Amino acid sequence: MKKLIDLYNTIFGKADYLAIPALFGARLYVAWVFFKSGLTKLNDWESTLLLFEYEYAVPVLDHVSAAYLATIGELVLPVLLAIGLFSRKAAIGLFIVNYVAVISLEDIPQAAYNLHVIWGLMLLAVLIWGAEKLSADNFLKIK
Repeated sequence: MKKLIDLYNTIFGKADYLAIPALFGARLYVAWVFFKSGLTKLNDWESTLLLFEYEYAVPVLDHVSAAYLATIGELVLPVLLAIGLFSRKAAIGLFIVNYVAVISLEDIPQAAYNLHVIWGLMLLAVLIWGAEKLSADNFLKIK
């Protein structure tokens, strides 16, 4: 039995090292997706306002406030997530942006919905495990 446990620990003990590049890759990928979206909103502000007024049904907020908050969130939070500064807070913020995007669109295509689910799961992984060693959080000893 001890040999079996040792074999298990040897195999899956090495798998722990995959968490560092996996979380780093997830952070960079999700940050890139949301930052690009923020730049698109910023580059055509009039269209962004029209989309938030007529297409997106953001709960609680008026369309102008929702457009500003979404754009600021998609430009600031991805940068924090990518460099790993306040990673868990950035992940929560982007998770909320992601969630609101999904519930705001009534007729979201299945493929787009699936992407939002994947991004949400990646953000949850960062929220649960943090940014690991390749981050400003680790360098500054921020939990």
